[in-house]
Amino acid sequence: MATKIEYIWKDRKRYLGLPLSFTRYALSEDRLFLSVGFFSIKDDEVLLYRVRDIDTSRNLWQRLLGVGTVTISSSDKSTPTLVLKNIKNPVAVKEMIHEQVEEMKIRRRVRVGEIMTTDMDGDDELDLDGDGEPDME
Repeated sequence: MATKIEYIWKDRKRYLGLPLSFTRYALSEDRLFLSVGFFSIKDDEVLLYRVRDIDTSRNLWQRLLGVGTVTISSSDKSTPTLVLKNIKNPVAVKEMIHEQVEEMKIRRRVRVGEIMTTDMDGDDELDLDGDGEPDME
């Protein structure tokens, strides 16, 4: 039996500031959803505790129309980047997502750890981005 998901926030991709698209975004307590399509629908979701970074951007046209883009980077294998394009109040949405992400990380006891690498001398070096190269001396 499917349970009904309660959404904290919902919006659509906007054209000229109007929600005239079949791209829908939604935020629940623990997930961020993207649904694209009319006849054939593709659904993606990101678990909030996997979110690593949230960015906003607004070009001149977006600012004039009162919309912007929020980009979510996550450790999710199938959806490492989720882009919420042309949404209303992008900065407020970013903050709302950020608050939910932090709440879910606390609730799930998720801790972001740094990755250590060992060089040829046997010294441990900090590798924050996980690329195998030390980031700091």
